[in-house]
Amino acid sequence: MKRPSKLYIYGRHAVAEALRHTPRAVRTVYLGSPGDDLVRSLAQKANIAVERLDERKVTSMVEGKASHQGVVALISHTDLVIPAERFIENLKVTDETLVVFLSEITDPHNVGAIIRSAAALGASAVILPTHKQSPITPAVIKVSAGMAFQIPLVAAENPQQAIAQLKKKGMKVYGLAADGSTSLKDESFTGPSMIVVGNEGEGIAPYARALCDTMLSIDLEPTAESLNVAASAAIALYAWRRTR
Repeated sequence: MKRPSKLYIYGRHAVAEALRHTPRAVRTVYLGSPGDDLVRSLAQKANIAVERLDERKVTSMVEGKASHQGVVALISHTDLVIPAERFIENLKVTDETLVVFLSEITDPHNVGAIIRSAAALGASAVILPTHKQSPITPAVIKVSAGMAFQIPLVAAENPQQAIAQLKKKGMKVYGLAADGSTSLKDESFTGPSMIVVGNEGEGIAPYARALCDTMLSIDLEPTAESLNVAASAAIALYAWRRTR
């Protein structure tokens, strides 16, 4: 999926979170009249330009009829998302390191929900391939409830290589799938880990599955078919956190 040429985020909470945690990625803040005092103060503290929000142009910034609360910001995608090569080179791997790898997840709502869970449960980063994958969009930011600004987001041009390089740094790679041979409840996550979650319909891409050391499954009631990928990811992240 093609990433948007301009990334606008909207709503008081999302923009405030961006200004608090990732001000380097914020280019311009747009405020309606009379404006939001908190957002204005955070923008001024970070030396970010504040302009008046033109209601005639807001439809080109905000998706559909979404409520923007008179607060919109232009975000630099290149300053928000880290290239995989730089992230891997600088990553200090410890037993507490956990990376979440998204394998061709196309629904931005699932991407946003996974990012929210990853940030809330202590993951070190979320890696997103640049092809066959939902990019970071306003919808992703909104569903993440601003948590997308509290965790490193990593773009992998060559996702197969990224997984292989992280394995060389000592990370054990876990795939999450309905047919996984190891129950999630039995995994102890004793060292640096990566959890790979897959496409809503097809599951984990073959190249990623081939690099997984262990395939994990979630025990469900016999009458249940499956869980949404975002729900499955949240359960796996909580299981990892419990071992800490």
